[in-house]
Amino acid sequence: MSRVPVIEVESLHKRYRGHTAVEDVSFCVEEGEIFGIIGPNGAGKTTTVECIEGLRRPDGGSVRVLGLDPTRDGAELRQRVGAQLQESELPENLRVLEALDLYASFYRKPANPARLIEDLGLSKKRNTPFGKLSGGQKQRLSIALALIGSPEVAVLDELTTGLDPRARCETWGLVEKVRASGVTVLLVTHFMDEAERLCDRVAVIDAGKVVATDTPASLTARTSAGQRIRFRPSASLDDRLLTDLPEVSGVSHHRDEILVTGTGDLLGAITSVLTRYDIAAHDLRVERPTMDDAFLALTGRKLDD
Repeated sequence: MSRVPVIEVESLHKRYRGHTAVEDVSFCVEEGEIFGIIGPNGAGKTTTVECIEGLRRPDGGSVRVLGLDPTRDGAELRQRVGAQLQESELPENLRVLEALDLYASFYRKPANPARLIEDLGLSKKRNTPFGKLSGGQKQRLSIALALIGSPEVAVLDELTTGLDPRARCETWGLVEKVRASGVTVLLVTHFMDEAERLCDRVAVIDAGKVVATDTPASLTARTSAGQRIRFRPSASLDDRLLTDLPEVSGVSHHRDEILVTGTGDLLGAITSVLTRYDIAAHDLRVERPTMDDAFLALTGRKLDD
């Protein structure tokens, strides 16, 4: 039995001065999941989310969030949905606890600011001005502000853009913690590894249209990229020994490294040949199709094109 839908978008359209930013976008977000909207910059992700939040009025189609119309029921919706915007700044001298106390005053049933500060690892920064926070700390505060109203749904837009790898991983853990608390999360990102790590399902948007909606695993399974195995042979290796294998679809070279692509028990087939000819495989790595491969298969171009 499927879970209750909390966000329903059907045939959404939005235009700006003759430019169509969103064209016929439809998807459904179920209660309790992390649902990702993924795609390149300019694909229409943020416009779609702003229509969901009630910040923009659609030119066509319908949006329902928790059974509410964001355009007509905006005041009620803002009490039940928390948002971390793609670009948001606070006054440089506003302290962390002051910001949370201020935002708490906007809601009927706010969360405890002190508890949020503790839960999001900002206890030592509670009296630090916003302008003195690191990028990762600002994102933690941004999440806290999105949760201060005790929302049923949290919208997180390009949450980890500009963060270093450590801060990104820490932020991912916070998102998983938010979902574990019972909040449905709508995550907007152009980072495919982020979507693969966090999302239960994703809608892939390209040029204002949804080209696929599925789990990350199912999307990557659709690709024809197959498996990739990289290694450095300890001795000279005739490519024909590999290309003759039924599991192998291609062999290429980069300096002293060999890249073999294929399907089935590709690793077993390769190691069998190498063992037969007494060749060791140094630095061997097995690579599976990624969300980047899935995006290429779905749109015909790479994400960063």
